[in-house]
Amino acid sequence: MPPTFLEKGARDQYQALLEKYDTWLFDCDGVLWNGDRPVDGAKEVLEMLRRKNKLIVFVTNNATKSRKNYKKKFDKLGIDAAVDEIFGSAYAAAVYISSVMKLPKDKKVYVIGMSGIEEELREEGIAFIGGTDPADNTLEPFSLADFTLDPSVAVVLCGLDTSINYTKLSKGFQYLTRNEGCVFLATNEDSTYPDSSGLLPGAGSVSAPLRFALGRDPLSTGKPSKTMLDCVRAKHDFDPTRTIMVGDRLNTDILFGQEGGVSTLLVLTGITKLAEVTGPNASDIVPEYVSESVGDLAVAEG
Repeated sequence: MPPTFLEKGARDQYQALLEKYDTWLFDCDGVLWNGDRPVDGAKEVLEMLRRKNKLIVFVTNNATKSRKNYKKKFDKLGIDAAVDEIFGSAYAAAVYISSVMKLPKDKKVYVIGMSGIEEELREEGIAFIGGTDPADNTLEPFSLADFTLDPSVAVVLCGLDTSINYTKLSKGFQYLTRNEGCVFLATNEDSTYPDSSGLLPGAGSVSAPLRFALGRDPLSTGKPSKTMLDCVRAKHDFDPTRTIMVGDRLNTDILFGQEGGVSTLLVLTGITKLAEVTGPNASDIVPEYVSESVGDLAVAEG
């Protein structure tokens, strides 16, 4: 079934959306902002939804920041958000390790990622090594002869890492191949992410060398994985039939909504372009609604 295209300025269409959905799940990068530039009208639309007593939840695959630090970006852009409204893939990974895997206290996580992952693991009481450790953030050649395997590492968790290097990949590979039962996790599998000036390789690209070397894929805790939605539902009670996911990527945000049984609204201010929704090369992932921008919702209050 083809999507419903919401016309710019079509008040009746957007008012119908507001009446139909009580819970609004928002991706952030490419939806509310691009880099450090807010999307026009996004702040005003969120304020309108709050005035109408809608439940708002921010669901992001960005794992470079913890929820507490991610809130600082909302504050900087003047967007109202509480920490418990923010669900990042780093947080989902930490919850999965502590609550689903129930990682024993004598076990550790080897992190290929940034401080956001470390902060969320720390909050969950999970021991970890790697990550921002200066010993692992080096461009010196990796020597297997000088490497000491830590037998307590039971998980390798890979997220976006702008300091990715051969040492981190090599250590992750050693733990996954030499520590029996070591679990390969990824915060998300986004191939790219939007910067204010264009696209950059995402967390999925960082984990790709390990996937190739191992010949297997990690378990992802970010969108479109249902693990992320389970994490949200554990904290917020909502009716999926009256819930809508707003995102800019078909294979993460929109698929995430579909897998979770909620409605979907694709906006065209981020990754996905109109040609991927219509025409001969259209994706087989079809959103329920399409709008040029989340800011277009403002007309509903008119």
